[in-house]
Amino acid sequence: MSGFHVVVLVKPVPDPGCYDRVEIDPATGVLARQGMPSVINPSDRHALEEALVLQERHGGRVTLVSMTPESSAETLREALAMGGDEAVILSDRAFAGSDSLATSRVLAAGIAKVAPFDLVLAGNESADGGTVHVPSQVGELLGVAHLANVLRLEVDPDGSVRARTRIENGYVEVVGALPMVLGVRREINTPRYTSLMGVMASQGKPIRVFGAEELGVDRSGVGMEGSNMRPGKLSRPSFRRKGERVKGDTDEAVARIVGILRAEGVLG
Repeated sequence: MSGFHVVVLVKPVPDPGCYDRVEIDPATGVLARQGMPSVINPSDRHALEEALVLQERHGGRVTLVSMTPESSAETLREALAMGGDEAVILSDRAFAGSDSLATSRVLAAGIAKVAPFDLVLAGNESADGGTVHVPSQVGELLGVAHLANVLRLEVDPDGSVRARTRIENGYVEVVGALPMVLGVRREINTPRYTSLMGVMASQGKPIRVFGAEELGVDRSGVGMEGSNMRPGKLSRPSFRRKGERVKGDTDEAVARIVGILRAEGVLG
């Protein structure tokens, strides 16, 4: 398959080991990521592994595309160390607060920037969102066939595709043709470990950065302004307890406590 090009959508997400430090910005209602270590979204590792397996069979190249701040470049280096050929970061303050649809608009523009492509692979869901919207939304925006919940994938040299997708009570076998956008489940494979040689090689691989102007996206369709889903009002619950010190001898204290419990409806 000449010039086979697979694009993998990769999202840095907060490190699960630091979830106790996750904070929500009270002004915007979005996750405050400053100072929070990030890792590759777990299901995206499986998408990348599947891309690398296809590359080993058919040749070609694997491009990583990520909508993330430039500060996440080192997280993407880890994905490059697994075997990706290059990475593209889509970063602009205008993208902040994007819901899944606004995010998909940015990702589709980024994919178009590195086109032509044969296949786009993504993790079925992100650890910090879990909507399972993005693969299908990106496919619609690109105008190509798309599937989510992919458990098994085969691509033939002639460009035909056979995929098994999960449904509620079983699975469905689907036959199609490239180009396609697929959201893969974690059951599809076991991601490879990153080798020392891979880490060393990743330092020489290119990472390009595109903002809103380079992508040609309409700023009114991205970020908080372009999002249909917006955070509601946030409030922090109080865990304080009111208390009363009961004084007197044992009989008086017991009588007083029983009286309080009855007044509160705890005792009949």
